[in-house]
Amino acid sequence: MPVDIAGQHLLAASRELAVDHPWLNIHAACLDYSRHFELPFLPEGQRKTVFFPGSSIGNFEPAEAEILLRGIARCVQPDGGLLIGFDLKKDAAVLQAAYNDSAGVTAQFNLNLLRCINAGAAANFDLGRFRHHAFFNEPKGRIEMHLRSESHQRVVVAGETFEFLDGESIHTENSYKYGIEEFRTLARHAGFEPGRCWRDRNGLFCVHYFGV
Repeated sequence: MPVDIAGQHLLAASRELAVDHPWLNIHAACLDYSRHFELPFLPEGQRKTVFFPGSSIGNFEPAEAEILLRGIARCVQPDGGLLIGFDLKKDAAVLQAAYNDSAGVTAQFNLNLLRCINAGAAANFDLGRFRHHAFFNEPKGRIEMHLRSESHQRVVVAGETFEFLDGESIHTENSYKYGIEEFRTLARHAGFEPGRCWRDRNGLFCVHYFGV
């Protein structure tokens, strides 16, 4: 059951899966899993496992991540599980280099937020007057992404004027990093019990299985 908030992309991906795996029964669920959710189809008498790939769990505040995990635990009970990937804590220099890549891919991703606001909210952000800035906030265990104003400027968004001082920033995203025991504690609070985990040879990333 693929789950996503973007309905058209979800249906397209589900159709591709159905063609590639005709033996699977595929039921697409268009919903926002960052809020309280109920899956529309849960077959009785079958063991249920949720796969949460990548490391996007890190984009949730820890308290919000626990709420999401609680919702997943509720969906897979009884005797179900969760296979989830998360980014591990590592040297701050490695993290900061990853989010300030020399090709500027992350910077373009971040600046695209302003482009979307311009298109969707009749705004007039000048992308050339904002600069991507990312750093590791060690006390909070997270990468912070900002868009820093390069000058004193005014921007109109949906008819309202916002003033930015030179150097003032828009805090656009967080990406929390976890130690394995730290994430296990979070998962236990949500109703899971730790199972096996797999790490890459450099200890940068983890995929972990949890049962209920």
